[in-house]
Amino acid sequence: MVVLGGQLVTPPRGRAAVRRPVSKRALDEVQEPSDDDRVADDRHRLRTTFDTAAGLYQQARPEYPEKLYDTLVEAARIKAGDRLLEVGCATGKATIPLARRGFRITCIEIGPHLVAEARHNLADFPGVEIIESAFETWHPPVGDHFDLVFAATAWHWIDPATRYQRAWQRLRPGGHLAFWSATHVVPDGGDPFFLEIQDVYEEIGEGIPEDAICLRPRDLADDRVEIERSGLFGDVVVRHFDWEIGYNAEEYLALLDTFSGHIAMQASKRTRLYTEIRRRLQERSNGRLRRHWGAVLHVARRADRYRSHAS
Repeated sequence: MVVLGGQLVTPPRGRAAVRRPVSKRALDEVQEPSDDDRVADDRHRLRTTFDTAAGLYQQARPEYPEKLYDTLVEAARIKAGDRLLEVGCATGKATIPLARRGFRITCIEIGPHLVAEARHNLADFPGVEIIESAFETWHPPVGDHFDLVFAATAWHWIDPATRYQRAWQRLRPGGHLAFWSATHVVPDGGDPFFLEIQDVYEEIGEGIPEDAICLRPRDLADDRVEIERSGLFGDVVVRHFDWEIGYNAEEYLALLDTFSGHIAMQASKRTRLYTEIRRRLQERSNGRLRRHWGAVLHVARRADRYRSHAS
């Protein structure tokens, strides 16, 4: 089992992962929940922390590759004018590119400050509606269905006991579910900064066991089996994407300030960490770091009726 930025993943068989100690908060902040009540409480608590970073989110979080959207549109067989339902839109990071393509989008977002930011960012798109609600409890008008339900770096925050059922209920027959998450990956020749800063995470008590590993691009686990076992979706398409973004110190710290673990971190620990990040980047000739991102896009077709997939 691998911990990558709080996400529990297992390296694909036959592909080597890079075994290096990393911090659960030094890389990314995608926490895959379990059915345990304590974890469910933690998921809900951390899920709501993003609202405190609403002002930073749009600028600091990475843009997704255009090729990802191209693949999504093709795999889900959607066209301009179709109705999309976005789960956890935050400030509209993935909403804007799809709105520009002419889709009508209803967005569900639990954070009131994120809702306000999203409405501001999407004001030029009359076909987009932002609703303040949790996806698990939101009920559209009777008979209202969508061509696509999608979530960008948000699906893992939705209750795993009901998320597939809720998505199935919101889709028209033949509609599709899609989700993906932006995650930190470390390619061969990647920036060593994230490994070098681990001593500070250890110092402030935010390290993890030494057998944790970083994943290379294309080594991220996918959720094909989980989707199929839901019995509610089939014809699963899985595609991997990776890209690199450069950051100066303030840009990188703004990014960290949008991660739930760093938001929830004790102020004294965060101050120590951020001071050291600034100092070390100042020692670099260009004052910058390179962060590599990976995402696994899942697109699945709504089944006409429940199909059992007993393990």
